Amino acid sequence: MDGIVTDVTVGVKRGSDELLSGSVLSSPNSNMSSMVVTANGNDSKKFKGEDKMDGAPSRVLHIRKLPGEVTETEVIALGLPFGKVTNILMLKGKNQAFLELATEEAAITMVNYYSAVTPHLRNQPIYIQYSNHKELKTDNTLNQRAQAVLQAVTAVQTANTPLSGTTVSESAVTPAQSPVLRIIIDNMYYPVTLDVLHQIFTKFGAVLKIITFTKNNQFQALLQYGDPVNAQQAKLALDGQNIYNACCTLRIDFSKLVNLNVKYNNDKSRDYTRPDLPSGDGQPALDPAIAAAFAKETSLLGLPVAAVPGALSPLAIPNAAAAAAAAAAGRVGMPGVSAGGNTVLLVSNLNEEMVTPQSLFTLFGVYGDVQRVKILYNKKDSALIQMADGHQSQLAMNHLNGQKMYGKIIRVTLSKHQTVQLPREGLDDQGLTKDFGNSPLHRFKKPGSKNFQNIFPPSATLHLSNIPPSAAEEDLRTLFANTGGTVKAFKFFQRDHKMALLQMATVEEAIQALIDLHNYNLGENHHLRVSFSKSTI
Repeated sequence: MDGIVTDVTVGVKRGSDELLSGSVLSSPNSNMSSMVVTANGNDSKKFKGEDKMDGAPSRVLHIRKLPGEVTETEVIALGLPFGKVTNILMLKGKNQAFLELATEEAAITMVNYYSAVTPHLRNQPIYIQYSNHKELKTDNTLNQRAQAVLQAVTAVQTANTPLSGTTVSESAVTPAQSPVLRIIIDNMYYPVTLDVLHQIFTKFGAVLKIITFTKNNQFQALLQYGDPVNAQQAKLALDGQNIYNACCTLRIDFSKLVNLNVKYNNDKSRDYTRPDLPSGDGQPALDPAIAAAFAKETSLLGLPVAAVPGALSPLAIPNAAAAAAAAAAGRVGMPGVSAGGNTVLLVSNLNEEMVTPQSLFTLFGVYGDVQRVKILYNKKDSALIQMADGHQSQLAMNHLNGQKMYGKIIRVTLSKHQTVQLPREGLDDQGLTKDFGNSPLHRFKKPGSKNFQNIFPPSATLHLSNIPPSAAEEDLRTLFANTGGTVKAFKFFQRDHKMALLQMATVEEAIQALIDLHNYNLGENHHLRVSFSKSTI
């Protein structure tokens, strides 16, 4: 359509949004005149936009000084954090655009926000003000591309699916570049909170919203910038980097979304443009200290922060600061910061006929160094498990809650107890309490151990190591079949026959096999080591 000269009627309000290609703006007291314009907004008249930021509020906003190559999607994305965008008109030749929001209230919020935080597109400052026009009426034949983009974006907003109290959809068609990043965290040995993500990603621009959730047993987040360029810079700089030494690796992609719809401000989701949002039923509310800092923070959002110099491994967040952010978010602190009662887990709905302290030690030991286990005397389907620190208990809870053990779906929560008490001397508690503090089987005693990098959710595929040279595939298949499951596949590592992958029919069978055979003596002083694998055979 660009470059076609067309006769159209345009609404002119003197000294206001004067030239609007291919559109009729309904405005009080508009003078109507006819002029020849091109569909891309070039014209025979000089344009003087005299709308003022402090003019009368309108749901139509006038955006000026746009970079030459900017797309409709990028302009729409400016408005989406504040509400539904109902229309757009691009004046490409003038580097200007008009954006219509569904409500005046949304437009006021947007203008107020961007008066404190200078909006940028493609690293250039742009200017947003109220239009004198109250409604944008566009000729769709002349505005087809913009309308198509708007429809695609609306489809994203209406095809929302609930996700931890927040509506998002990853299924919509998207622009090549979205201001929303999808972040997956691998090797999550320490818990990563929303505040830690905010701290890292604000180095690359204003973070407007964050949603965190667990999908496919992995911690994930959706994070929205004010500008797609910031998202691109963050992805380039951070993808593949570790947040902490040798763990918590960031995997970053552009999301198919161009906007996140955040309903609640709590430790799972946050809209930095709306400090007034409720915390949501059953969700932990924001810590008062965070809430107080929160309103203050919105005014600082757009300040450019220099990118982290040099390598980012681990990322440049001081552990103490990360700890404070994590602790404040109601999670657990880093070493040296008290994690309160979070080292003790309460596990319920256990199979009381089958469960033992040893079996709980082995399973929970995949995610941390279990110190003590107590099966409750009066409620033998429940147990208290004390881990070495708060990170380990968080990790074990995240990975094991809802898994099947001895045929029952177990529930794992943080206990209010600070420690697990041992029975008084001379008191027989029928072996229900066991102290594993000095166990040689702890996987995470050595700082920097490779085990820190190999923590995965329960899976049907198991990683076997410390296999003696004499052990054949058939011996190992038989050994694992004897745990009551079906061995579906087996593969020795090509370069190292001390290690292998073995796949059971289900995750439950793999959990059972790990409990039964981790530390199993295969002879020749080789005790088998079993862990969950992220690979498949």
